[in-house]
Amino acid sequence: MSQAHLAIFEGKGAQGEREKSIPLVALRGVTRVFGKGEAAVWALRGVDLSIEEGEFVALMGPSGSGKSTCLSIIGCLDTPSSGDYRLAGVEVGRLGDDGRALVRRYFLGFVFQGFYLLPRLTALENVELPLVYHGVGRRERRERARAALAAVGLSGREQHRPSELSGGQQQRVAIARAIVTQPRLLLADEPTGNLDSAMSHEIMTLFSSLHQQGLTVVMVTHEADVAAYAARVVRFRDGRIEEDSGVG
Repeated sequence: MSQAHLAIFEGKGAQGEREKSIPLVALRGVTRVFGKGEAAVWALRGVDLSIEEGEFVALMGPSGSGKSTCLSIIGCLDTPSSGDYRLAGVEVGRLGDDGRALVRRYFLGFVFQGFYLLPRLTALENVELPLVYHGVGRRERRERARAALAAVGLSGREQHRPSELSGGQQQRVAIARAIVTQPRLLLADEPTGNLDSAMSHEIMTLFSSLHQQGLTVVMVTHEADVAAYAARVVRFRDGRIEEDSGVG
């Protein structure tokens, strides 16, 4: 990846200004096929999807509809079998493993149904971890991790280990870990799947707050009450987009 590409990802055009003329996420004719011949399974069948900077989008659909596969491709965890995927105008769908790893590390944040916190580390240390891979110094790591925990309402819980936190608090730590690198795009895969309704409301209120602060959020969910927090809902069925509330 070139320095010019890195600048575009960071939201800078040729004159150092944010590029506004192109969508942040653009899928064109994207397919994803697993297996070959008679055993082939078409997870995506020619998906076209654009997401603008600052949107909050929920991807919905029944199991096997393609919504999670679409999120994996947007998150550079998977690659299209055919079609075009551009992030901030840069073709990333055909990057190799190293290139996709760089995109994930520097420009994307991830929140999953499982919290994936390291049990022996404190909340602060878990949130610091991505900054270690960014080469951020210890003092700055601590400051940024504390700020991220404060942003998700966990000031005073910095030294607690995951076993000392509720499920909702653990997910807040996971969100803090996702935003501590200041990503351009936050991707969430069933972020309330392990939580009760009260905790789910708290987490979704937090996502709404992050969105209102300008963060672009794309979330997979099968729950209508969770999707209602998003400003736009895209419904998948049989590998295709069946309905998009953002398209008139």
